Amino acid sequence: MNTRTRDGGAGDVDYGTIGAEYASYRQPDARIAQFIAEALAGAQAVLNVGAGAGSYESAARSVTAVEPSESMRAQRPARLARAVDAVAEDLPFADGEFDAAMTLFSVHQWSDVAAGLREMRRVTRGPVVVLTCDPKLVRDFWLYEYAPEVLDTEARRFPPIEDMAAALGGTGTIQTVPIPLDCTDGFNEAYYGRPDMLLDPAVRQACSAWSFIDDGVRERFDERLRRDLESGAWDERYGHLRTQPTYEGSLVIVRANP
Repeated sequence: MNTRTRDGGAGDVDYGTIGAEYASYRQPDARIAQFIAEALAGAQAVLNVGAGAGSYESAARSVTAVEPSESMRAQRPARLARAVDAVAEDLPFADGEFDAAMTLFSVHQWSDVAAGLREMRRVTRGPVVVLTCDPKLVRDFWLYEYAPEVLDTEARRFPPIEDMAAALGGTGTIQTVPIPLDCTDGFNEAYYGRPDMLLDPAVRQACSAWSFIDDGVRERFDERLRRDLESGAWDERYGHLRTQPTYEGSLVIVRANP
């Protein structure tokens, strides 16, 4: 049985509580979208599982979206097709119905990642594309010095890359996705060179890992980062990131062919 949150979302996050401003801070970045489009390799009919507000659906020609969260479905722009209310682990589609499938920043929220990926493989004739973070790499980001609890949470939630590859089967590739300095998609590493942005509670709320920590951790993070920015201590250690065009962190695309 799949666990669903109060707003209908699957997994461990209630977007009815934290997702009100999600679409404002998680705008698709065109450069990341290009990597997704290349991984989809021109597929015609594409399934998007855990589609949220529809980010990156422009990377595909024709998209069927699946999103269990009522709050996130409501944030989808009118130009996009309505999303089907379903979960990855139980997709209401026929075997091999789609040319390709994608799931973007979503697998870490599923109640059963292996089951969800097997379902995606079942309904997909061609490649399955997963945009995710490698849990082995998430703690390498400077944020770990200031809020280790946040990145420990991410490392725990993101499934191991090898486990996902095994669930998808077939043949696959893993590609690191460079994050641009002015990335418009506001996950934690998107602010690698703009640390001031993470002092904004609304920015943090758009990244679900922050919802798992308590107010004391947030207050300590705010105080320490603000102090280091004012004193110049952050720039002494990480100031080069303010002008570094891209950052290769934990963001990866896992692509599996049958």
